[in-house]
Amino acid sequence: MFEDKVLERDDFVLDQAESFHSVPRSLRETTPHESPAAWQPPSPAEPGGGQPRAPGRRRRNSLLHRPVLSAIGAMLLPFALGGGYVYLDYAERFQSTDDAFIAARQTALAPKVSGYIAAVPVTDNEHLTTGDVIARIDDRDYRIALEQAEAQVAAAQASGENIDAQLNVQQAQIGANQAQVDQAQAALVFAQQQAVRYQRLAQTGYGTVQNDQQWTSQLHQQEAALRSAQSTLKLAQRQIESLKAQRETAVASLAQAKAQRDQAQLNLSYTTVTAAQPGRVVNLGAAVGQFAQPGTNLTMFVPDQIWVTANFKETQLDRMRPGQPVSLEIDAYPERTIHGHVDSVQSGSGTAFSLLPAQNATGNYVKIVQRVPVKIVLDNPPNDVALGPGMSVVPTVRIDLTTSVYEKLRRDL
Repeated sequence: MFEDKVLERDDFVLDQAESFHSVPRSLRETTPHESPAAWQPPSPAEPGGGQPRAPGRRRRNSLLHRPVLSAIGAMLLPFALGGGYVYLDYAERFQSTDDAFIAARQTALAPKVSGYIAAVPVTDNEHLTTGDVIARIDDRDYRIALEQAEAQVAAAQASGENIDAQLNVQQAQIGANQAQVDQAQAALVFAQQQAVRYQRLAQTGYGTVQNDQQWTSQLHQQEAALRSAQSTLKLAQRQIESLKAQRETAVASLAQAKAQRDQAQLNLSYTTVTAAQPGRVVNLGAAVGQFAQPGTNLTMFVPDQIWVTANFKETQLDRMRPGQPVSLEIDAYPERTIHGHVDSVQSGSGTAFSLLPAQNATGNYVKIVQRVPVKIVLDNPPNDVALGPGMSVVPTVRIDLTTSVYEKLRRDL
C-alpha cells in the first residue's frame, strides 16, 4: 500500500510537469508585477491537459519492456534457492575459528654444573635428534675429581681386602689356640690321674709323700695352663668380632667412595648438554668462552611434538567430540592443508585458569560468550617447514560425519 501511494505521488508530479510544458510560453512567462502563483494549470478536460495515469502504470510498463530480464530472473531463482540450501546443509556440519595457535612444551636448556663453555656445535633453528650435542663445558676439573674418586674407591677396596686377610689369619690363630686348649686339657687329665694314683700310694705306704705332692702340684699347673689356653682362645675369638666390625666399616667406606665416584661421573657427564628428544634449537644464547652457572639459560628448545590449541566459543561445543577430523590452514603456509583430529576439550573456559580469573559474583554482570581451549593433534605434520608455538592456524572441525547433499552431488558427478 505504501508503494502504491509513492507511485501515485510520482505520477501526479509527472502529470503536473507535462501540463506545465503544454501551456504556451507566453502564458508561462510572467511579468515582475505578476505572481507565478496566479497561473493555474489547465484542467484535465482542457486541451493539452493530458489524461490521468493509474497507480503502478509506470512500473508495469518497465517490466513489460524487459521481458528477457524477467525470464532470466525467474529461471535463476530456483537455482539460487537450491544453492543456498546446499550451502547451508554443508556448512552446518563444520565449526571453525580463527582464534587458534600452534602450541608445544618448549623448554629452556641449562647446564647442571658450572664452567667455561668450550664448544657450541649447533646454530639457531637447527633441528636435532635425541642425543645431539648442544654445548660442551670444559671438563678438566671434573675429570680430575673423577680420578680422585676412583682412587678413593681403590683405597677402600684395598682396606677391605686387608681386613679380610686379617680375618683369615685370625681364624688360623683361633685354630692354634684351640689346639693348645686341647693339649692343656689332655695334660690336665693325665695330671689328675697321676695325682690320684700317688695320693693312694702315699696313703697305703707304697708311695712317697714327695711324689704325691709333686703330682698334686703338677695338677694345679695343668689346670692353670688350661685356663690360660682357654683365655687365649677367647681373646682370639673376640678379635674376630673386632675385625668383622672393621670390615663393615671398610664396606661402608667403599660404598661411600663408590657413590662419590658415581657423582663425579655424573658431573663429568653434565658437562655435555644434549637434546633429550627431537626438536629445534631456538633463541640460542650460548657462546664459546662464556662462563655458565648451574641453571644458566643456554637456549630454548622446541620439541617436534606440537599440537594446536583452538579457542572455540562455548556455543560451538555442543556437537564437538574427541576423535572428530579437523582440517588445518596455517597462515604461514596457506597453500597447504594439514589434517588432524580433536584430542580433548578443556574442562573449563580459558578465563577460569588465567592469572586473574573474572569474578562474576561482584559488581554488574554482562554475559559474554566464553571461549574454551580445544586440543587438536596433527596427523601429518610437514617435515620440510618449521612449525612452532604461537603460529596462527584456522581449524575447521567436522562435527557431523553424515554425507551432505553437496558431497552426494559431487560424488555422483
